[in-house]
Amino acid sequence: MNIIKNKYWFFLISGLVIVPGLYGLIRWGIRPGIDFTGGTLLEFKINPQQTVNNNEIRQLVNGQNIEVGSIQSTGGNEFILRLKPITKEEKEKLTSAMIDKYGQVDEERYETVGPTVGKETTENAIKAVVVASVAIIGYIALAFRKIPKPYSSWKFGVAAVVALIHDVLVVIGIFSLLGHFYHVEIDGLFITALLTVMGFSVHDTIVVFDRIRENLRKMGGAPFAQIVNDSIVQTLTRSLSTSLTVLFTLFALLLFGGESIRWFVVALLVGIASGTFSSIFNAAPFLVVWDEIS
Repeated sequence: MNIIKNKYWFFLISGLVIVPGLYGLIRWGIRPGIDFTGGTLLEFKINPQQTVNNNEIRQLVNGQNIEVGSIQSTGGNEFILRLKPITKEEKEKLTSAMIDKYGQVDEERYETVGPTVGKETTENAIKAVVVASVAIIGYIALAFRKIPKPYSSWKFGVAAVVALIHDVLVVIGIFSLLGHFYHVEIDGLFITALLTVMGFSVHDTIVVFDRIRENLRKMGGAPFAQIVNDSIVQTLTRSLSTSLTVLFTLFALLLFGGESIRWFVVALLVGIASGTFSSIFNAAPFLVVWDEIS
């Protein structure tokens, strides 16, 4: 199997996935939840004997002069409302209106996040991604410092971060499209998913890179492209097996985990699938391209 020979085809596949997401990100952005913008989250359980849909709830809330961000039905006549910030009095007025219309209404959750907290969350998320990327480059450069010359350990660190950025862009781009077409919002769990994807991506990449380091000693006279290709083939089964076990678990969570973690699981599914692809077909081939042009 000659993966390196077809490296530009794999780069093209990555481009075809990333470019639509980048277009959506530039044109529409990403739809932030109240964790980032500030607002109020209300979760209600309405009398199960009533037939209720999202449009009815939206009309009722708008009738109270409250701006609705999104409404999610979690099944069993339970609804999660994301609203612009409202006061306790406005919340009580809305609850009374719902009771008048539907009878039994139970309040399951009531949370308000101020815009200051939302801004701080956004800044911390960006800082976390930047710090993690720099730390990864430094760690890999240190771990691979004894790699045979003339190869540089820093190139391995940068290549790992290139694959990592690829995975982050795939996840963010897809959620930009989901936000525009399906009104999917991101929250604090999305940042958790991104950081998890980053860690998994680097872990998978290091498995391949470590085999390249071993083979550079064993196959010192061979062309670098051949060494890299042999290393990828030798670790391919392990990488795919590891990723598939994680993906099967995430699919189970997606089916049975409930509404509250659905998009968190989707972000992990997309990111880990992307991380598996980029570790095998992008990170190591990128090293070869870099070696060819340097």
